[in-house]
Amino acid sequence: MADSSEKTEDPTGKKLEDARKKGQLARSRELSTTLVLIVSAFMFIFVGGWVAESVFKLTQRMFILSRDETYDITHMFGAWGEALSAVGPAVLLYMVVAMIAGIYGSIALGGFNFTWEGAKPKGSKMSPIQGFKRMFGTNGLVELLKSIAKVVVIIGMAIGALLFFEDEALHLDMELYPGNIFHALDMLKWAFLILVCGMIPIALIDVPYQMYKHNKEMKMTKQEVKDERKNAEGDPMVKGRIRRLQYQAATKRMMQEVPKADVVVTNPTHFSVAIKYDEQGVRAPVVVAKGADELAMHIRKIATANDVPLIPSPMLARAIFYSTEVDDEIPNALFMAVAQVLAHVYQLKAHRAGKGKRPKPLKRDLPIPPEYRR
Repeated sequence: MADSSEKTEDPTGKKLEDARKKGQLARSRELSTTLVLIVSAFMFIFVGGWVAESVFKLTQRMFILSRDETYDITHMFGAWGEALSAVGPAVLLYMVVAMIAGIYGSIALGGFNFTWEGAKPKGSKMSPIQGFKRMFGTNGLVELLKSIAKVVVIIGMAIGALLFFEDEALHLDMELYPGNIFHALDMLKWAFLILVCGMIPIALIDVPYQMYKHNKEMKMTKQEVKDERKNAEGDPMVKGRIRRLQYQAATKRMMQEVPKADVVVTNPTHFSVAIKYDEQGVRAPVVVAKGADELAMHIRKIATANDVPLIPSPMLARAIFYSTEVDDEIPNALFMAVAQVLAHVYQLKAHRAGKGKRPKPLKRDLPIPPEYRR
């Protein structure tokens, strides 16, 4: 038998949202690092020549200072300005793009989230015991394996890059200055890209692992899921009592309307529907009360006590009961049948008041469309 304390259930939306507010998200440092390094490598390829040329020109300028510039300290500030204007734009562009890559890499997994909860000091973070548990636990082992993998991969990629550029590097001293410097820079750019590409497989492994780890940490027990659902939806017993009270209040209001009805159409054993029609109003006949079984019997008792006519018509009672709610108007398709019932009731009242003949019995086969027959 499964232990009820085992965390076997997937986290609920509320659990994930609460964790997000606390700063508990799936994050991959390897993804962020890899993205920054790859973007930096490509930026090095695109702007590295620009930076190198600017530095080369700046160095030439510094070595050809005139005698006046050498002894006048004010020229130092002008040299600084030249240096910044020569190298600054390229370096600034490089830094901005790398910063954007770093920000995007940090939020690529888990999305953007800002909370002060994660910045609060916690005793568990400063506890040596907890630190040893993290160091020698499963997560510490995984981090160790990742570090070893990074060292092995980077060393392997470095050896590959050295072997690839071996001939070119050995013949740099045979090239003319400054062409050999720019050639060396080109080799460095591509070697850097080769090195950082070694981080890609590590990031591809780390991202699904971090997602799996976060989902595992967020797992819930069956009891936690039940408690959360109870807190979110309310206690079922309380909700049931509220529904019963609402039903009782609605039933009480409905019973107060039965004495005002013009007629109660019944299926003698199961259904009762009380109808009221305001001849001076603009509305069609309205259902003021309806019920089945015990409630139907209660409606008939109140109607009898208040001299409201009871008209047995099983087919019409069922049609109205299933097609309308309390305070709804009678559907157009049932107008003719209800009109015949009301006409019979008015004739019956007139007869009892000595103002007319006794009406003929109401037809059993009232005009009820097939789609309303139950």
